[in-house]
Amino acid sequence: MLTSSCRVQLPPQLLLKIPPSAPPTAKDGGLLFRQKLLYLQSLNIDPHKALRLNPSLRSTPLSSLLSLEHSLSSFGLSRTSIGRIIDMYPLLLTSDPLPPINFLLQEVPLPLPRLPLSLSRCPRLLLSSVTTQLRPALRFLTSLGLVLNSHTTLLLVSNVENTLKPKISFLQSLGFDEPEVNRMVVRSPGLLTLSVENNMRPKVKFFLEEMEGDLKELKRFPQYFSFSLEKKIKPRHRALVEHGFKLPLSKMLKVSDGEFNARLIEMRLQRVQRR
Repeated sequence: MLTSSCRVQLPPQLLLKIPPSAPPTAKDGGLLFRQKLLYLQSLNIDPHKALRLNPSLRSTPLSSLLSLEHSLSSFGLSRTSIGRIIDMYPLLLTSDPLPPINFLLQEVPLPLPRLPLSLSRCPRLLLSSVTTQLRPALRFLTSLGLVLNSHTTLLLVSNVENTLKPKISFLQSLGFDEPEVNRMVVRSPGLLTLSVENNMRPKVKFFLEEMEGDLKELKRFPQYFSFSLEKKIKPRHRALVEHGFKLPLSKMLKVSDGEFNARLIEMRLQRVQRR
């Protein structure tokens, strides 16, 4: 049952109530089930998808769903965000979100005002085990020197042995020592979200073979790995090569397309003026 402190506003369809004196009947059960479906729809949750992915929802009382919404809203999540998150992960409807939320607030620790952004960026946090997933990941990430914030807490859902460590090992295989790799990760935490085979290895290959780059530059600018190889790195490198120019990775990649083209024109004009 909802307490008087619960401030979740019910949609108008759910304000109909079965008289308390009436004995439960199949018709009453059907009405209660319909109210539950209407409630999910009021949150923009697909009830058919939710029931398919979470069969336990069929026997979950509406009061539990309302309490879940109230709990999430009390931590700053808007009703729109709650609906979007639950529609993505219907298992949340029958789970307890408080252990992972308390972990984020107390052990990370994440400031309360930043919690909604963290959960919106990575709703899987709400379904992750504190003991077997979140806490081991936190220990590993902090051992690298990384201080987590609302943008990097998504790394906590990554498996340490199968996801995080292979990326560290790959960077070390390039010749960087442990302190160097740790500094690279601290400067660019997104490295730990990239696929070694589909992202990092092809970019290293292109950098070394086509760009004839020096690995020391990757150490200075690990953000290189976060840029698209096909859409940004290759076209800009080829544009520079076509005109006989070379730029440091940061100046080549960090600017917008307009700024890059303007810089290219400026370099061409300077070369003409020197003649």
